[in-house]
Amino acid sequence: MSIGNSPEDERPFDDVSDASDVSHASDDVSEEVRPSVGRALKQARIDAGLTVDDVTTATRVRIAIVHAIEADNFEPCGGDVYARGHIRTLARAVHLDPAPLIAQYDAEHGGRPAPTPAAPLFEAERIRPERRGPNWTAAMVAAIVVVIGFVGFTMVNGGDGDEANVADGDATASASESSTPKSEKPAAPEPDPSDSAIAAAPQDKVIVKVSAPDGRSWISAKDHSGRLLFDGLLKQGDSKTFEDSTKINLVLGDAGAIDLFVNGKKIEDDWQPGAVERLTYTKGDPQAG
Repeated sequence: MSIGNSPEDERPFDDVSDASDVSHASDDVSEEVRPSVGRALKQARIDAGLTVDDVTTATRVRIAIVHAIEADNFEPCGGDVYARGHIRTLARAVHLDPAPLIAQYDAEHGGRPAPTPAAPLFEAERIRPERRGPNWTAAMVAAIVVVIGFVGFTMVNGGDGDEANVADGDATASASESSTPKSEKPAAPEPDPSDSAIAAAPQDKVIVKVSAPDGRSWISAKDHSGRLLFDGLLKQGDSKTFEDSTKINLVLGDAGAIDLFVNGKKIEDDWQPGAVERLTYTKGDPQAG
C-alpha cells in the first residue's frame, strides 16, 4: 500500500498546456484559411467560369476597378461608400452573398462609414453676409422734394407769357411725337432658363441631366451605340448633361446623392445612399428601361 498522491494526481501538467497550444494553433489556422474580400471575389469568379471582361460587361464596373478590388486595393473606388457598393455588385455577379463580404470589409476598414453631419452647412449659412436692398425711404423723400420744388417754381413763373409759349410749344411737340408711330420696339429681355427648361428635350432626341446637389457620386453615361460619353466622379454641386438621338444608358455609383432630369421632367425615385443603379432612358416621357 502506497501513501501519498495517486497515479492520476501525478500526471505532468505539460499535457494541459499542450492541449491549450493545440487549440490556439487551430484558431490561428482558421483565421489564416479565411480569404480576404478581394481573394474571395476572384476565386468565386474563377469558379463561375467568368473572366474580368465578363464581370465588367454584366456589372458596368470598370476593368481597372475589378482588378484593383480583387487585389484588395480599394483606393480606385473613391471612398468606403463606393467600395461597399462595388463589393455588393461584384458579389452578386459571381453568385456570392454580399453581406459577409461587406461585414468583413467594414471590420478591416474601421466600420461602416458614418453619415456626414449637417451642422457645418447650417453654420455656413448663418455666417453668410446679408445682402442689403436699396434704401427706398430715402429715394421717396428725394422724389417728394424734387416735385415740391418744381411745383413752386411753376407757380412763381406761371404769369410770364414767354414761359407759356414755351410750354405750348413743348406740348405741341409732345403731341406730334406721340402721333408719329415708332418703327422699332425694344426687345423684351429673355428670362434665364430654369433647371427644367435646361433639361427639356425636343421630341427627336433624349436629353439627360445628372446633378449632385447634396453629395458626390461616380457616374457613367453611354449613347445608343455604346460610345462612352462620361466616366468619372461627379463632385457635390456639379452637373452633367448628355443627349442622344435614341437613348442614354446610365450607371450611378451612389444614386441617393443624384437628382435626375430626363426630357424636361425630374425623376422622382426613392434611391438609397450607396445604391448602384443602372438606367436607360429614351425619347418622350421618361421611363427607365
